[in-house]
Amino acid sequence: MNDITYLIYILSFTIGSAAGLVLSYKKYTAPYVTKNIDLVALILAIIGWVLAINSQLISALVSPVITITVGIFLIALVLGMRPGYGRYETVIGFAISALIWVGTVLI
Repeated sequence: MNDITYLIYILSFTIGSAAGLVLSYKKYTAPYVTKNIDLVALILAIIGWVLAINSQLISALVSPVITITVGIFLIALVLGMRPGYGRYETVIGFAISALIWVGTVLI
């Protein structure tokens, strides 16, 4: 990897975080939520973590740089939400992605 790849990843995370903050302020009116899981954010987190961590699974179809960039953007979209939002979704997405990674390593 070269420096341009890292720059792309950083830009993807920054843009995703800003977009997540803007979208969450438009979607949620309450300043803080407890024990609610947003289904859309959960799906985005799962897809993002799977693309970022398990990019080698689909490397024959798409370049790993592209899949990791999209994954980082989706992760940042969920992580960049208002305080209190997106934390459960992020943990669940990471756990599912880790299980997929462990499953592929063991096979």
